[in-house]
Amino acid sequence: MKTKKEFTEAYKQMKFPMGVFQVKNLSNNKVLIDHSIDMESKWNRHKMELKFGKHRNKNLQKDWNEFGEANFVFEVLSELKPNEEEHSNYNTELKSLQEMVIHELKIENTYG
Repeated sequence: MKTKKEFTEAYKQMKFPMGVFQVKNLSNNKVLIDHSIDMESKWNRHKMELKFGKHRNKNLQKDWNEFGEANFVFEVLSELKPNEEEHSNYNTELKSLQEMVIHELKIENTYG
């Protein structure tokens, strides 16, 4: 059986998908563009905030309440692969990647 220390070390070694994603309203095609070093966790946070009616983006929350969860999808727009450097600043890279994605895809219909 593994010790707590071994579980902690194993968790630190795990690699989570990181990148830029959108929460898309299928009814009006509005999107929320976001980025994260752990996209799945960030998406779950957005979803829980929306389900509890406490999302920080009031317009997104309004549409979620009006159209319902079934009219929203989570889509990965660009994934960032980890590099070998241990001290990489992925947040800075992800912010730049997000700006590039918005510019390249000409995304205009956003929740801000």
